[in-house]
Amino acid sequence: MATETVRGKQVIIHFDGERCIHSRHCVLGRPDVFVPNVEGEWIHPDAAPPEAIAHIAMSCPSGAIRYEFVDGHAAETAPVVNTVRLRENGPLAFDAALTIAGAADGFRATLCRCGASARKPWCDGSHAESGFHATGEAAIQKSEALAARDGPLTIDPQKDGPLKVSGNLEIVSGTGHTLNRVIETFLCRCGHSKNKPYCDGSHRKVGFVSG
Repeated sequence: MATETVRGKQVIIHFDGERCIHSRHCVLGRPDVFVPNVEGEWIHPDAAPPEAIAHIAMSCPSGAIRYEFVDGHAAETAPVVNTVRLRENGPLAFDAALTIAGAADGFRATLCRCGASARKPWCDGSHAESGFHATGEAAIQKSEALAARDGPLTIDPQKDGPLKVSGNLEIVSGTGHTLNRVIETFLCRCGHSKNKPYCDGSHRKVGFVSG
């Protein structure tokens, strides 16, 4: 699916349907801008102030919605704190200046942790159909404050293995608790680790194939 680009008088909205995980922040937060279940044009950039468009785009965890102002000012920037949030029974939602599999990938991405996505390492919603279960409230680990909380974050999907994550990162629960602070970690993406969200080597036992 090609990215849809809709230009308004002040804001340009880009929508990448392949990245969308249907979190529905857009259609619930601004149903005047993102109008669901209609034929034809469903994105209306002029239906809300530019700041509202920016806010709703930033709430899209997958990065499926991006925006730019026509006059070029106030483009989206990297967050002050790099985070990955554990979505209950769902993907890993990253918010940082991301490089994934060697390519720049914006500031927001949802990566598969059920092992069933056809678009690995990105989530495609397969966790819902596969019946994947993984808590968003993993145990809190004792960790020291990071010297810096922002900066580039590199994610290297290991062949038939976990996600190697390098850079300043806070691992956050679905309800906003900081579970751990790391500068390098390996996160499970086969769906079988007994220590989610971290890899415990289960990918080798189950014969996980990353594609």
